[in-house]
Amino acid sequence: MTAAPFPAAPVGDAPVGTGPSPSSIPTGGTDTGGVHADHDRLRRVRALAAEVLADAPAHQRELFDVRLSKWWPDLWEGLAELYPAAAAEDLGHRLVTLAATSFAGRDSELHHLDLVRTLSPDWFQSQSMLGYAAYAERFAGDLAGVAGTIDYLHELGVTYLHLMPLLTPREGDSDGGYAVADYRSVRADLGTTEDLRALATALRHAGISLVLDLVLNHVAREHEWAVKARQGDPKYRAYFHVFADRDEVDAFEATLPEVFPDFAPGNFTWDDDLQGWVWTTFNQFQWDVNWGNPDVLFEYAGIVLFLANLGVEVLRMDAIAFMWKRLDTNSQNQPEVHAIARTLRALARIACPALAFKAEAIVAPADLVQYLGQGRHYGKVSDIAYHNSLMVQIWSMLAAGDVRLAVEALRGLPPVPPTTSWVTYVRCHDDIGWAIDDTDAWRSGLNGWEHRKFLSDFFSGEYPGTPARGLVFQSNPATGDRRISGTTASLTGLEAALAAGDGSAVDTAIARISLTYALIMGWGGIPVIWSGDELAQLNDPAWDTEPGHGADNRWAHRPRLDWALAERRHEPYSIQQRVFDALAHLQRVRSEQPQFHASVPARITDVADPAVLPVLREHPLGPLLGLYNVSDSWRAYPWQSLAALGLESGVDRVSGDRLTYGDDGNLWLPPYGFRWITAG
Repeated sequence: MTAAPFPAAPVGDAPVGTGPSPSSIPTGGTDTGGVHADHDRLRRVRALAAEVLADAPAHQRELFDVRLSKWWPDLWEGLAELYPAAAAEDLGHRLVTLAATSFAGRDSELHHLDLVRTLSPDWFQSQSMLGYAAYAERFAGDLAGVAGTIDYLHELGVTYLHLMPLLTPREGDSDGGYAVADYRSVRADLGTTEDLRALATALRHAGISLVLDLVLNHVAREHEWAVKARQGDPKYRAYFHVFADRDEVDAFEATLPEVFPDFAPGNFTWDDDLQGWVWTTFNQFQWDVNWGNPDVLFEYAGIVLFLANLGVEVLRMDAIAFMWKRLDTNSQNQPEVHAIARTLRALARIACPALAFKAEAIVAPADLVQYLGQGRHYGKVSDIAYHNSLMVQIWSMLAAGDVRLAVEALRGLPPVPPTTSWVTYVRCHDDIGWAIDDTDAWRSGLNGWEHRKFLSDFFSGEYPGTPARGLVFQSNPATGDRRISGTTASLTGLEAALAAGDGSAVDTAIARISLTYALIMGWGGIPVIWSGDELAQLNDPAWDTEPGHGADNRWAHRPRLDWALAERRHEPYSIQQRVFDALAHLQRVRSEQPQFHASVPARITDVADPAVLPVLREHPLGPLLGLYNVSDSWRAYPWQSLAALGLESGVDRVSGDRLTYGDDGNLWLPPYGFRWITAG
C-alpha cells in the first residue's frame, strides 16, 4: 500500500494508514495532560481564531469565540479518537482557522439564520416538518425550474426539500450523480453555484430548508484528487486506499460484502496508472477515500463549510457507514465513523450552526441508532438519520397483513437522543433491501430467510395473487438476496388495478398508499415524500431507454414528474386529487399535534390484533394513539385498551370525528384504515 504522510498503525489494529485503535485512545483530552492540557489547547485555538477575525466587528468576534469555547471539546475529542496526538492537534488548528475564515465570509442573512436556529435548536424536530425528495432535473428541469415549484410544494405542506446529487459528477455513468468529480460546482445542465445560492435563498424565504447530498465515502475517478494520484503525486495517492499486493486485497475481501454484485463485483479495482489496487466499494469509477489521512478530513471540512455558505441547511451524509476500513471486518459501522461525524458536526456548530447533518446509514437495526449517537457520542454524531427499519417493516406488514415482526424489530431499537430526529419514508431513490434480523423473525414465529424470499416474491409480482408490480434489483444467488425497485403506487397495487380496469382494486391501492404515508407521518421525525408519490405515479415503463440507465432498474421508480398529472390534483375524484389531498390533509393534521414532535418517542403498545399496529406518543398535553390496520379486512381495537389511556371518548384527528363503537364495544378499523386518536 502507498506510504502515508502520518504515523501508520499495524494492519488489523486499525485501518491501514490511520492512528491507533479505539481501545488505545484515551478520551476527554487526557492523552496529553488532562484538564490543564485541555485549557491550554483551547487557549491556543481561540488565539488562532482571534487572529483570523481581527478585522471583524466586535460582536462577531465575541460570538465566534463563545461558539468555539462551547464546541471545541467535541471537535477535539473526535479528532483525538481518529488520529495520533500530534496529527490531531495540527488538524484541529487548521480546522479552527478554516471555520473562522468561513464564518467571516458568511452572508448576513445566514448569520441571522444561525442565530434563529441557535435559539430554536429543535427546528428540524417540529411536527410541522415535511420533506420532499427529487432529482432536480426530473422534478422541474433545472434549479431555476425548482424555484418555480414553491407554490406546489406549499400545497403539500413541504418545509424540507432534498434535491438528489446535483454537484458535478463524472461524465457518463455516475451512479445517479454519486460519483462526484467536483464538489464546488453544479452540473452544467442544472445551473451554476450562484443559481444554487439563489434557489437556497428563495426556498429559505418560503420557509423551506434545502437539503443536498454530500458523498463522503468516495469520489469519481475523474476527481482532481484521483487525477493527481494517477499522475504520481504521493500526497494525493495517500487520499485513497491503494495496494500493490493482491494478497492484501484478498485479505480484506475475505470479510467484505458486495454492494452491487451484478454490475460491480468485488471491492477493489486494478488501476494501471497507480500500479495498484484501489478500493472501490460501489463501482470501479468510484474511489473510496482514506479518512485515516487527516488531509482528507480537512478537505471535506472545507466542502461542508462551502456548501453551508451557499445556503444549504441540511447535508445528507451519503454512504456514511462505509467510511472507515478495518481488516477482518465488513468495514462498515466502525467506531471511527461516528467520530468523523461528530467532528464535522462540531465544526459546523462553530462556523454555521444553522446547518444540520443527516446520516444515510442503511444498516442493520442494531447499528442504526449509533448514527444518532450512543455512549460517548450520545447526541453528538448526526442530527437526523434515516429510519430504514421502519421503511422495511411497513412493506413487510403490508405484504403479510401482520404486524408481529414489525413489533419485534421496532421495539428492539434502543431509544435515541431526544435532540435528534428520524427521517421516515415509504421509499426513496434507492431499492428496498430486506434488512430483517433473523432473531426478530424467529421471535415473531417466522424464518428470516423464508420471509425475505416471500417479500421479494410478493413485491416483484411473482407471488400468487400479489397486486405488487416491482422489479428485482441485484439478485445475489450466493445469498438469496433480491432487492426491489418500484414506485409506491406500483408496489401497492395501483398499476395492476389500472391494468385490470378494476375500480375496487384502485380504491384499495389508494387506501394502501394513504396507510403507508400515515405510518411514516405518525411515527414522528421528518416524513419525506418521494417525488411522484403524491400523484400516485407508476413505474416508468421507459426507464431503460435513457443513456446510462439500462443496467439499473432503480430508474423505474425515479420517473420524471408528470406535470399533466399534477394538474389533475385539482380534478374532483381523480386518483391524483385523492392521493395528493390525502397526503396534504395528513400533514395539516400532523402539524397541529404537538405529540408528533420528534422529541416524543413512539412506543408500540400491547397488540390486540395481529393486523393492527398501535403506536403511542405520550406528551405532557396528553397521549396520541395511532392505530393502523395493515390488512384487507375490518379489524377491531378493544374499548378497554383505549379506556386505559383515557381515550375512550377520544377524537380521531384524521377525520375530526369523535370515536364510535360497534355493537361488541370495540373500535373498528376498515381495511387499510388508520386513526390518530387524542382525548379531544
